[in-house]
Amino acid sequence: MPIYEYLCQDCRKKFEVLVLRAEQESSLRCSHCSSTTVRRLISRFASIKSEEARLESLTDPSRLSGLDENDPASMARWLKRMGGELGEDVSRDEIDQMADEIASGEALDQGGGAGGLGSGDLGGGSTEDPF
Repeated sequence: MPIYEYLCQDCRKKFEVLVLRAEQESSLRCSHCSSTTVRRLISRFASIKSEEARLESLTDPSRLSGLDENDPASMARWLKRMGGELGEDVSRDEIDQMADEIASGEALDQGGGAGGLGSGDLGGGSTEDPF
């Protein structure tokens, strides 16, 4: 049972309709103004990537173009892009919050508030002796 998206030619608003039979389309009315002058739109759809395809895209060297590890804004953009590739495994809000902290320099000022990264430390370990 497809859900189709329509555009009203009179009020220019979009609306969706569950179409159970093809004959039903001839009697459609705009849900906003009740006009019968409607046009079916081509709706966007999502394609699902396999986990293997997602991880493979993360290793693509072209994804690193424009990345400057010394520029917090550049790192934030990269983090958001990579977070999008991870899909549902990572909370979008967490990725956005970390990226915003990096871009503002807040994570570096706090000595590693975002993901435990201090200034100049990209997860490779600390050179300071903790004892």
